[in-house]
Amino acid sequence: MGRKNYMFYILLPVLAFLFTGCEPDLKNPNIILMMADDLGWGDTGYNGNEIIQTPHLDQMSEEGIRFNRFYSGSAVCSPTRASVLTGRNPFRMGVFTANKGILRPEEITIAEALKTHGYVTGHFGKWHLGTLTYEESESNRGRPGNLKDYNPPALHGFDVAFSTEAKVPTWDPMKRPVKGSGGGGGSGWASIDPDAPYELYGTPYRDIHGNKVSENLDGDDSRVIMDRVLPFIEDAKESGSPFFAVVWFHTPHKPCVAGPEYRELYKDYDIKTQNYAGCITAMDDQIGRLRAFLTENKLDENTMLCFCSDNGPENGNPGSTGGHRERKRSLHDGGIRVPGLMVWPAGTEKPFTTEIPCVTSDYLPTILDIVGEDMSQWPHELDGSSLLPLIEDGELDRREPIGFAFGDQSAWVDEQYKLYSRSGEFALYDMQDDPTESEDLKASFSEMADQMTKGVTDWLDRCQGSFQGKEYGTESVERMEQRWQNPLLKEKNKEDE
Repeated sequence: MGRKNYMFYILLPVLAFLFTGCEPDLKNPNIILMMADDLGWGDTGYNGNEIIQTPHLDQMSEEGIRFNRFYSGSAVCSPTRASVLTGRNPFRMGVFTANKGILRPEEITIAEALKTHGYVTGHFGKWHLGTLTYEESESNRGRPGNLKDYNPPALHGFDVAFSTEAKVPTWDPMKRPVKGSGGGGGSGWASIDPDAPYELYGTPYRDIHGNKVSENLDGDDSRVIMDRVLPFIEDAKESGSPFFAVVWFHTPHKPCVAGPEYRELYKDYDIKTQNYAGCITAMDDQIGRLRAFLTENKLDENTMLCFCSDNGPENGNPGSTGGHRERKRSLHDGGIRVPGLMVWPAGTEKPFTTEIPCVTSDYLPTILDIVGEDMSQWPHELDGSSLLPLIEDGELDRREPIGFAFGDQSAWVDEQYKLYSRSGEFALYDMQDDPTESEDLKASFSEMADQMTKGVTDWLDRCQGSFQGKEYGTESVERMEQRWQNPLLKEKNKEDE
């Protein structure tokens, strides 16, 4: 073999890397799912808020896909989080509301599925799908000997974690003012002076092994979280592995607290607005920091970056639904229509806005469709649909409307109509002509109402079958001592305590 030919074969791997290795691997994009806590549809600049500054979210809305009708899987926190990770409605899994039930161990999460495709996985921020300890009292449900609710991220496919069981203050997350010091109540307070005494809030951050984290916990909570996300991404890059990061901010769930520099941005408003708007802008700054980091590390092109909220704004805070009806805990749109964004330069030809209804249950089938998972073999019934056709062609053919169930409420949503019920009393709305759900069309469109009533009833029957063991038995339901809750009952559901 001549020297020239020999050198060609030596250089061939190098040439292959230079000319193909730099191309994005569209089958294995990096994936980051960000979610705010109690952020209303109208709490962002791009959705018309004239007070709260969210320049980085606004930029995402211009550079990616803006979902004008993006829905959280439920009207409160924990159920929506379960829907994100499983592609299934939480009513199938017994995550009926916050601090009830757990993400059942038999469920298959995005993290577990992606690990079979070579991904490293991390969870950062609020978990709220079970407790993180059974050795001591903490947060909402953690207590000595409580194995029933013990359910950390490590049991659901995550390699790395920096997680809390539930809520923390959005500034100095480990601290609360000393009782009697004049500090605020559960809604929030002025940030604690560095030299002032304080009490522990009682919800620690824990790592993947369940150890309490004690360092770098002061200041903005979104920054505290992002300080752990960026090293995780850097480590994944150095290992050559694609990564999956779940980043669940606590902002702007109460207690809302903003640092002095963020309150100063809103000094012309009352303290409650200063804290609420300030902590949202602080979170937005960290989203901008994340995007800059991805760009600096040449990871932005093939990273799918998503953002939403877990439900609408809490009652009694300055949050905005953008004019949609009702708020958190309601299945009217004010409680479940939330900001929805996706930026993935390698996977989308150009930015666009869609009015097609999408939901947090769509994350799993979308992601697994992208990585080439054979979803026809998926062992559990999914409520979400793959959004890949929407990402690629701007169209989506959902096999059935999106279903919701919470307490004594249900909803059944397609591209035009929404059937809403409370305690078995139904109303029909045209969401294209009447997005504020002000006119009940059930009497005028009785045939449509009857058709959608049958649809939601059949869907709830399937959910009940899943809950009661049709797919993987009843061991975890019995462990949690749970009973099925039917939202179509005339009388309010009461779960055995």
